[in-house]
Amino acid sequence: MNTRFDFRLPGEDRIVYVRPVAAQDLPEEMQSQLGGLETLYAVHNSDGERLALVKDRKLAFILARQNDLAPVTVH
Repeated sequence: MNTRFDFRLPGEDRIVYVRPVAAQDLPEEMQSQLGGLETLYAVHNSDGERLALVKDRKLAFILARQNDLAPVTVH
């Protein structure tokens, strides 16, 4: 049997990854705008490109879902 099969799940390319980001790891000009936040949450696509940076995990998931994306937590 030489038939190719696409094992990707439907909508797999719509997955985004949510991970915590320490404020101290951000550029200084961004740190000055954080108002004391120590941790933010980044939303990344499957290539690792940062799509968004928000103040909390819940907001990251809401943002992803509002844009028809499927968020998952990454450590």
